[in-house]
Amino acid sequence: MCSTVRRRLLAAAMLSLAVLLPAAAQVPTATDGVWTVRDFRFQSGAVLPELKLAYTTLGNPQGEPVLLLHGTTGNGRGLLSPGFGGELFGPGQALDASRYFIILPDAIGHGRSSKPSDGLRAAFPSYSYTDMVVAHHRLLTEHLGIRHLRLVLGNSMGGMETWLFAQLFPGFADVAVPMASLPVAMSGRNWAMRRLIVDSIRNDPAWQGGNYTTQPASARVASVFYAMATNGGHQALYKAAPSREKADALLNARLAAPFAADANDTLYQWDSSKDYDPSAGLEKIQGVLLAINSADDERNPPELGVLDREIKRVKGGRVLLIPGSDATAGHGTTGQATWWKAELADLLRSAPRLAP
Repeated sequence: MCSTVRRRLLAAAMLSLAVLLPAAAQVPTATDGVWTVRDFRFQSGAVLPELKLAYTTLGNPQGEPVLLLHGTTGNGRGLLSPGFGGELFGPGQALDASRYFIILPDAIGHGRSSKPSDGLRAAFPSYSYTDMVVAHHRLLTEHLGIRHLRLVLGNSMGGMETWLFAQLFPGFADVAVPMASLPVAMSGRNWAMRRLIVDSIRNDPAWQGGNYTTQPASARVASVFYAMATNGGHQALYKAAPSREKADALLNARLAAPFAADANDTLYQWDSSKDYDPSAGLEKIQGVLLAINSADDERNPPELGVLDREIKRVKGGRVLLIPGSDATAGHGTTGQATWWKAELADLLRSAPRLAP
């Protein structure tokens, strides 16, 4: 990192530590940035002359860097929420911002990073989770000047990126924590439901090959359908809607909720998971890996036995399975740090530091 960028980040971070958000979250104020990569080559071979990579940072730039990765359709700033950052970044918490330098990137196709809705629409290059991970690594090393991480942690899509990051760049992070994800190829209900979103948009006459003038309604309906089917938890959903009338009211509220997403962005975001498969490189992973899933995860059900089988291939790997209840949220459980923050704090205290 050049000295000017480092000084700017340091000044912003010191201000961040002094100014706290209101309420109980206790999350230091964050700083946003954008780095442009020239002639970024995607896994497909396509080249984008300018790829914008947006990111948010907070905490102490002189502290140990940690990389936190968001889920599909989200962005880095979403991890500042009270239920996530509010449980992690405050004084004395597991990722106390006075001790750590916290980096929250927007993945390719998400947030303020380059995406189809910026102008290219359906001509935007097809991207993959591997492309996202390579872009994260380049942001860290080429722009922020970071050569080693104490932790890489991701949730859902971010969890799948974490499985890939740990093996594409072995030893770059002391600790890897993939959450709400499995270290095998995208498959089963998880992929079938994602394809329904993609196909619903592509088959909508209003889509017009991506050149629509009005947002296709299919994007909203398919997204709500997917969320209802694969998120929220069986027990929690039944508790919230124990009758047809209450289920209808819940669904109607979700269908009527604001939906600001762009249809092309949505299509690309879900389609980017199609070739995800980290299974071939699990033995390459170094350091400590803690895989955190919930027992009621609709997309990654533990009864498949996949995680218990594959974690044996990861030296230093272990699993934390959060029991399901009417207080958990299925696939969304790990988005609430209260369920695993104590284990993360213990892990960061005990995990050895690898040589950068």
